[in-house]
Parts: sequence; structure tokens; C-alpha cells
Amino acid sequence: PEGKTMCSLCSRLRRGILYRVARELKCNKLALGHHRDDMLQTFFLNMFFGGKLKGMPPKLVSDNGEFMVIRPLAYVAESDLIRWAAHRQFPIIPCTLCGSQENLQRLQVGNMLREWQKKHPGRIENMFSALQNVVPSHLMDAKLHGFKDLKITGIESDDGDKAFDEEEFKESSLPGIQVISM
Repeated sequence: PEGKTMCSLCSRLRRGILYRVARELKCNKLALGHHRDDMLQTFFLNMFFGGKLKGMPPKLVSDNGEFMVIRPLAYVAESDLIRWAAHRQFPIIPCTLCGSQENLQRLQVGNMLREWQKKHPGRIENMFSALQNVVPSHLMDAKLHGFKDLKITGIESDDGDKAFDEEEFKESSLPGIQVISM
């Protein structure tokens, strides 16, 4: 529709072409260049505009089971890739369709994340860490956690309510970053 972005259509068309070419070349694995910021942006886009707690995993099997999709840059910050590309003098080919569209939600979400990071350093790393530390029993998806079948057992559970958990210091999946969990 007029005034709407074409991102989802463009994405589907690109993916269809990639699958077709992979099939022609008899390949069953596709490596895509999504980075950490793409992963977070997609998560928030799905939450804000799709009503789903959903993102992009670093590895998944295509819907038809024919291809493995991998994202080897999933843990790399966009800013690091920008600096690396400049250092190596890689040509950057912008998508003029995306950049020229009004109402681009991905751009707005990206700006929101950058602003949060500027005001609260470390927030991006914490949000990315949260995508890797999901506690289904503390969300509301009955398909992931059987709330209606819950019973009092009198036995402590690792999935239990830990409102006042002790602080944990653990290594992040990102080199040089220490994550503080509460």
C-alpha cells in the first residue's frame, strides 16, 4: 500500500532468489550477513509491530527443511563492521530503495537502540545477552510453559520466582564484555 515500506517484500524476494540459486548450485547452506544490531532491531520490530517475541537466530533450518541458514556475524556489533570495512576499504553498496523510503521502522528502531546505548552504555550488550538467556516460565506463552498445569510441589525449582536473586558475574558471549545479572 502507498506510504508503506517494501522491506518484507524485498526480503522475501531476496530470500527466494538465494534459495533458488543455492538449489541450482546444489548448496544446502546459506550464510547471511546479519550482525548483532540487526538481530536486536528484528527482535524489537517483531515485538513492536508484529506482536511476537521473535528474532533471528544465528542458525536455523529453512521452513521447507531444505537449507541451513547461518549468520556468522550475529555476535558482531555493526560499528565494528563499519570500522573494519573502512579499514579494509570494502565498497559499501547501499540499498537505495530502503534508504529512500519514509516510515522505515527498522531505521527508527535502530535510532532508538543507538540513543539508548548513548544514554546508557552497555544496554545493547545487556539486551543482546537477554536474547540468549530466556526464562520461558516468566513469560506468558502457554505453549512454552504449561501455566494451567502448575501445581505446588514444595520443592525448590530452578525455574521458580527469583525476584531477589543474588548478583552473578559471568562472561559475556562478546569478547571483553562482562555481564552483570541480577
